[in-house]
Amino acid sequence: MQQSNFFIKYVEFLQERYPDILIATRDHLTISAVSIVLGTLVAVPLGMFLAKNQMKWLHTLIFTITNVFQTIPSLALLAILIPLLGIGVKPAIFALFLYSILPILRNTYAGFHAVDPSIVESARGMGYSASQRLLLIQFPLAFPYIMSGLRITTVYIISWTTLAALIGAGGLGELIVSGIGVNKKELIISGAVSAILLALLADRILGSIEKRVSRKAQTTSLNATKA
Repeated sequence: MQQSNFFIKYVEFLQERYPDILIATRDHLTISAVSIVLGTLVAVPLGMFLAKNQMKWLHTLIFTITNVFQTIPSLALLAILIPLLGIGVKPAIFALFLYSILPILRNTYAGFHAVDPSIVESARGMGYSASQRLLLIQFPLAFPYIMSGLRITTVYIISWTTLAALIGAGGLGELIVSGIGVNKKELIISGAVSAILLALLADRILGSIEKRVSRKAQTTSLNATKA
């Protein structure tokens, strides 16, 4: 009986507060998307550069720095950034951007290392230039690795974005924090479930893209090998 009453009450709550939930979802998506895009723009070219570079000390330095970002607790990092960037969206995006770098960087580096050298040599024999080998052969073959890192990063970032509410950045975390503050279960459930659904939906979309590109990469690999 109590469960039935709560369900009815929750439906009424959704009908009344769905505009607020939509706004929080939009803000959550914006913060997450900007952070992931910035992380991708930095990590993918950097991973490609490291895969081609033979200086081990540089590899160690860059991976150590990015590992340090991952080891800093999220709340501590947000607290460190407040004196530098203030409160709101900017420090939240910057913190999440730092967290997004390592998984994408690691997978990009692994992906380019996993490309069969004989395929690259076959492409060279076909007359492909260095840039063509990179963009038409190596990148498509490494793309499944990159997408794997991107999928992991996306799920993590969407989850961690809920903490952005603690520094006034908004998002679904604001519903959770407000719900805890006023002891309102409907707010807590709405924020938590929406964040989970966003993460699952993003992972599903990226997984579909990964499979499609992987099939094209296999075709590219076969064509280069035959040549």
